[in-house]
Amino acid sequence: MSSPTIAAPAARAEVKSRPVPIASLRQVEKSYGVRRVLAGVNLTLMTGERVGLVGNNGSGKTTLARILAGLDTPDAGEVVLRRDAAIAYLEQEPHLPPGLTALEAVLSGLGQWSAARARYDAATAGLERAAGAAVDALVAEQAAAAAEIERCGGWSRAAEAESYLARLGVRDPAAPTERLSGGERRRVALAALLARRPDLAVLDEPTNHLDVAAIEWLERHLAEDYSGAVLLITHDRYILDRVCTRTFEVDRGSVYAYDGGFGAYLEAKAERMAHAQRTEANRQNFLRRELEWLRRQPKARTTKQTARVNRAEAELAKSGPPRERRVELSLEAARSGKTILELRGVTLELGRVLVRDFTLALNQGERIGVVGPNGSGKTTLLRSIAGELPPTAGEVVRGKHTAIAYLDQNRSGLDDDRSVYDNIAERRRGLELGGGHPLDIARYLERFLFDPTAYAQKVGSLSGGERARVALAVLLSGASNLVLLDEPTNDLDVATLGAVEEMLLDFAGAAIIVTHDRWFLDRVATSILAFEGDGKVVRHHGNYSDYLERLAETEAAAEPQPAARPAAAPGKAGAPVARRGLNYSEKRELEGLLGKIEAAEGEVQELEARLGDPALYSGGGDQVAELVRKLDAARQRAAALVARWEELEQRSADAGA
Repeated sequence: MSSPTIAAPAARAEVKSRPVPIASLRQVEKSYGVRRVLAGVNLTLMTGERVGLVGNNGSGKTTLARILAGLDTPDAGEVVLRRDAAIAYLEQEPHLPPGLTALEAVLSGLGQWSAARARYDAATAGLERAAGAAVDALVAEQAAAAAEIERCGGWSRAAEAESYLARLGVRDPAAPTERLSGGERRRVALAALLARRPDLAVLDEPTNHLDVAAIEWLERHLAEDYSGAVLLITHDRYILDRVCTRTFEVDRGSVYAYDGGFGAYLEAKAERMAHAQRTEANRQNFLRRELEWLRRQPKARTTKQTARVNRAEAELAKSGPPRERRVELSLEAARSGKTILELRGVTLELGRVLVRDFTLALNQGERIGVVGPNGSGKTTLLRSIAGELPPTAGEVVRGKHTAIAYLDQNRSGLDDDRSVYDNIAERRRGLELGGGHPLDIARYLERFLFDPTAYAQKVGSLSGGERARVALAVLLSGASNLVLLDEPTNDLDVATLGAVEEMLLDFAGAAIIVTHDRWFLDRVATSILAFEGDGKVVRHHGNYSDYLERLAETEAAAEPQPAARPAAAPGKAGAPVARRGLNYSEKRELEGLLGKIEAAEGEVQELEARLGDPALYSGGGDQVAELVRKLDAARQRAAALVARWEELEQRSADAGA
């Protein structure tokens, strides 16, 4: 839906055709104590562009964003903003005005529109009681307020605000802001910012607390409908790739600009790093040659020799490019049987049915991604598997040797009043490397990029990203074979997300992951559990993109087919019948069917091979029965695809005859 704009059409058209700078930083410096966060930063944001801001946790992304939004001041340098530019910043912990409903909180941010609407409502209410000359004055006031409302975007802005709340998952626009959860407050704040339509929207982790459907709507809205410029700090790599036209990286106080989204940024950064490594290799070769020459020369030197010595000393004084620090994650797998977890007819209720009669068998090496709307029951399912919440019906059966590591959404395993060091020490005094070699806690924390100065910090004083790294350190400090992760990507930087993905891919156990991060699901998940409403939970094999493809196929198949043509009238039976060829979509379908048939037959062969393994039958009959059901379903899918291919192929041949 295209949003109406406050600016006059001519002005907006001018902005679209000729982008101009809306915000610039010139030689900006910022430090916190002895730590230099921004060092001589220069950058410019243009009207209408979408820029992603990436960098490690603690690199200065939020500091840079707050300076651009006018919420922080630099120690040195200049911030230049376009005159009269409206800039809005989405806080990670937003403040909402008290005493208002969610919708009123959104509308209260509309400034002149909100004031004009209040004037109009007051005049309308006054007319019900007015008489005589007062009526004329109130009618004039009402008309003036109505004109102001039209000037500020029109009457539809209230409906637009309510639509934003619904799209972002706020179910009750009349809910008082004081009763909203932290996630709901974030969603209301995001709706309020979008409704304001600022010239520059600075969004700090806007996808936190959004479900996948809301994220996909936000992605489309920012890419297609939003008219202002956007600076986007997010760990959602699909949004960065699909929305952003440029990417800024904050690294050791500097800001590097790259054209394109996240994929282009990764390629360009790899080229930059490779160039830096080649330059450093050439410098090291030069130094080796010069040092060898110095060793061979007599102490008495000519002027030319002295100049050469000075050049060598100058190169020696330079430092090479700093090595990029990476989080080192590994997950020790505890001994386990083949089946780690079974859910048998599980029903979960919390005021309403969240999961109804759900059965699941989870084996080693399987990684299940869980998706569904906020409040659908995803976290409740994890809590039941972890043993925190008994099922209403059915049973959760853990394997004999199943050891669970559970990271909940609130990171409740952390003690905010204790230090980083003590939170780890409380779990385990002596950590072990692979092979049983001891590892002291200080060295263990270095793997998670904690310097010795951070060991004594209270966890409650840490940033969201630092706190998330402590939670990971606690989670990984013991052996397990079943990992339960509830929104593990919140507050983590992109580099750490990559490390978590690699860790799970290397893990010999099983994992169940609730996340809104589609990139993460595409890399890690071997199947998807989809919460489809009314307690229905369905398992789909493959990653998130595979799930979306099957969903689209199912929806296409459910669309009503054209009504059949009436039978030919008697007496015309001998008339020639026109051969109906394939339409465009059917031709495309036919082209893709052979690949789908091959994949379906491959699945049948794989299941047949598993059923032919003698070791399978030593583990009890339940797993065998489950595989037989899967094999029957796979054979039916393959047969249906073959039948469809034969039908389309025959029609294509008949039309060409």
